[in-house]
Amino acid sequence: MGTHEAAALPIRPLYINGQWRQGSEGAWAEDVNPATGQVFARVAQASTADVEDAIAGAHAARVGWGKLLAGERATLLLKAADVIASRADAIRDLIIEENGSVFIKAPWEVSYAVECLRVAAGLCYHVGGDTFPASQPGQLSMTVRQPLGVVGGIAPFNSPFLLTMKKVAFALAAGNTFVLKPSEMTPLSGLVMAECFEQAGLPPGVFNVVPGPAEVVGKALVADLRVRKITFTGSARVGRLLAAQCGAQMKRYTLELGGKNPLVVLADADLQYAVDSAAFGIFFHQGQVCMASSRVIVEDALYERFAMAFTEKAKGIRVGDPRDPATVVGPLIRPQQCQFIRGQIDDAVAKGARLLAGGTYEGAFFKPTVLADVTPEMTIYDEESFGPVTSLIRARDAEHALQIANDTAYGLSSAIVTNDLQKAMDFAMRSESGMVHVNDTTISDESHIAFGGVKQSGFGREGGRASIEEMTELKWITLQMGQRAYPF
Repeated sequence: MGTHEAAALPIRPLYINGQWRQGSEGAWAEDVNPATGQVFARVAQASTADVEDAIAGAHAARVGWGKLLAGERATLLLKAADVIASRADAIRDLIIEENGSVFIKAPWEVSYAVECLRVAAGLCYHVGGDTFPASQPGQLSMTVRQPLGVVGGIAPFNSPFLLTMKKVAFALAAGNTFVLKPSEMTPLSGLVMAECFEQAGLPPGVFNVVPGPAEVVGKALVADLRVRKITFTGSARVGRLLAAQCGAQMKRYTLELGGKNPLVVLADADLQYAVDSAAFGIFFHQGQVCMASSRVIVEDALYERFAMAFTEKAKGIRVGDPRDPATVVGPLIRPQQCQFIRGQIDDAVAKGARLLAGGTYEGAFFKPTVLADVTPEMTIYDEESFGPVTSLIRARDAEHALQIANDTAYGLSSAIVTNDLQKAMDFAMRSESGMVHVNDTTISDESHIAFGGVKQSGFGREGGRASIEEMTELKWITLQMGQRAYPF
């Protein structure tokens, strides 16, 4: 479908203060299926005035929403979870069409969102503080947690329904209202979420969706002082800019950024299990995962055997139609990403790396790729690919493997495969990453556990109690019973 045919498609509206409406300037953008390159939807684009209306609606709604009893908020979140569960197949199909997610990934994304809402509903009852010993006679000393107010969310394209819900569910559970800027490449996922919340009976203004370009929507969200917090998932480059802008206003922010995640394989590891762990870690969702095992560091004694077995595994992975349940690797979000990755590969090969598998692409489909003998001089050593490309790196021993694992600007997730518990725990404690997984891959995420990284991989945590802490203001209150004796 070309642009002319796309013009015949209806424009999907914005969702502002409980109303579905077109953008005030009449702008719209095409939503493209990455597998086919076809335009399948047109989406209204918010103007600065539209974002202003969304923030105003959220700001007005924050008082009533924040005063709801915990049980009332929990009930609405549970209703929203039920609505999504009842629409799971349709949402799955949308994620496949809009995002290129393969069939085995898209249903998991929907189920995660349902679970996230249910976890958040339970946490409505745990937005609490502490009491403290009195510092003087008759004093009661306590802390309470109160909603921040309006939270602005900027969502990514790679898991648009899951990662958006992780931001929204806990913000709402803590008593905040929300204005969402969905990714420009996957805007319908955010709008479908609005449909589900509306069907569940969420009050107007509590959740708003304003698709549009970052220079309009993102800029307006960050600039407005009524937005008390920005929660962002995306690149480290943009994250640094947001941090500077938010810091200038003393605005809170949570950043979930990129990663160049190491999976360490020691010589005593079960070879096939290590191969399977690495394959899942890099080829799941075409490697478009911030936690992807893009660096596989193998102890010297096992290195060549691992390289051979992993290469065979990569060559056997099915690439194709994401709607086919047998497909493992689908399309990248845009064909231009393939050209970027190919440039990384060319640079590595020119500097001595061995291309053992893949390295080619057709359209937006990049074949599972294995690069061996990757060294620090190569661009791919520390630059994200966000594609199905693995860098194999040789380590002399466990200590050297740890040094290589930490030799990166990023620090999101890491993993180690070994039967030596002492070496595993040493790695876990000394790994410069926000998350460490022993005898597993680097990809792991659970809605009730704090998720986040260190160094250039981000700031703050998302999930469970950590999100409640990030989404609330802690206030100290004292109550003096009787009269205090002052020194003068």
